[in-house]
Amino acid sequence: MSGLTPEQAVDRLEELHTQACAALRAALAHFTATGEPPAPEDRAAFRYPELRVDWQPSGAIPFTWRAWAKFQAPGRYCTTVTQPAFFRRYLLEQLRPLVDEFGALIEVGVSTQEIPYPFVTDEGDEFIHRDLSVSELARFFPTPMLSNVGDEIADGTWQHEEDKPRPLALFDAVRVDYSLRRLLHYTGTDWRTIQPWILFTNYQRYVDQFVAWALAELARPDGPYARLALPGGTIVERGTRATMEAQVAAAPWHRFQMPAYNLMRADNQGGVTIANIGVGPPNAKTATDHLAVLRPHCWLMIGHCGGLRQSQTIGDYVLAHGYLRRDRILDDLVPTEMPVPALAEVQVALQEAAAKVTGQRGDALKRRLRTGTVVSYDDRNWELRFSQERRRISLGRCIAVDMESAALATQGYRLRVPYGTLLCVSDKPLHGEIKLPGAATRFYERAVSEHLRIGLEAIDLLRGELGSLHSRKLRGFDEPPFR
Repeated sequence: MSGLTPEQAVDRLEELHTQACAALRAALAHFTATGEPPAPEDRAAFRYPELRVDWQPSGAIPFTWRAWAKFQAPGRYCTTVTQPAFFRRYLLEQLRPLVDEFGALIEVGVSTQEIPYPFVTDEGDEFIHRDLSVSELARFFPTPMLSNVGDEIADGTWQHEEDKPRPLALFDAVRVDYSLRRLLHYTGTDWRTIQPWILFTNYQRYVDQFVAWALAELARPDGPYARLALPGGTIVERGTRATMEAQVAAAPWHRFQMPAYNLMRADNQGGVTIANIGVGPPNAKTATDHLAVLRPHCWLMIGHCGGLRQSQTIGDYVLAHGYLRRDRILDDLVPTEMPVPALAEVQVALQEAAAKVTGQRGDALKRRLRTGTVVSYDDRNWELRFSQERRRISLGRCIAVDMESAALATQGYRLRVPYGTLLCVSDKPLHGEIKLPGAATRFYERAVSEHLRIGLEAIDLLRGELGSLHSRKLRGFDEPPFR
């Protein structure tokens, strides 16, 4: 018995998804024009394609050190798929080893999972701008039912039944489509332009420096970067510096809660996205809940923190190797007794990047870059409770405090996305060195550019470590085969 090749399978997924979306859009347009709802046989066409992989080993079970594209147990594995043309490279990367090394068989068919109508509509579609109410459309067309959108697979709460297939991926099609739409809402950019290497920050000045660096890269005739996607949808192509700066200035970034800027490469190595998630753990969780469906290679936090040790100086760096989670945002999903480990590949890349950018190594670098535990709070005025928090911070051997890093790292651990944190000390609240306007301005001018360059250099280093970056440390017992 033979199945589809990975290439044939993805081709078929694309064909079925295109047909289903076209059928749904045609039915919406017809309903708008005539008021005639789709018949049950018409609605049967509004379904996601399903990818099925069967593995029934008959001999020795192959061994691999790879953390992904491997089976935990014999059986049948399934997932629904959306936007297969966009995810083509990812799908092939996962399927090829399963066929070549394990001898798995691939099938593709139509699932029973309906495509919610908002996921096939675009801004400007006539049938979402007429006098039709949402409730009227919901009577006759599939809608996003939150009861069908969940993270049970990622959170390990799904229960395997002997007569049912195992999950092939962490997220099914409706969960992915839900997040793709939320990414446009929150970041202001088309999800297709978001890149696999992601920088998070909590200050707009980092974004400003990133944009300045991106424009300089675009101005290089032999540079690897080709386009910059701005909040609001504008794409900056290579051109004169004045033209590109005018496009950036006109971008309506202030309309979006977590504006993102996506610098795309001309090759296939993946560009860089920076997102300003603002202050606080809820935004950090929201952003990563949705970005995770894109299966990025890594996200890094580069932001500011309060230094908690007398020996620290404003402008020093903190490389987090642990987190004291006082932000509470993920306690129900990842209990606080669960360790969130530092990832060796990311730690080494960040430290090496700091050495390259600062020009300091050995003891000189150790004086500026300190490794230790970061405590993250959900209360910006945590200092007002310091008498109650002091012992806990001391027991945790914390060297820095912020509000976002623990949530970003915990989400990376939970959703199997490599993560890291490099913070810059902007004040020392326990030692009387607080942020005052004049001192803060001088600090920002001096520190932000260097800090950003370290993050970008770390990404360049990690590009060559993909084989080990997607670590087994992020995989549990009953993992789906796909990364």
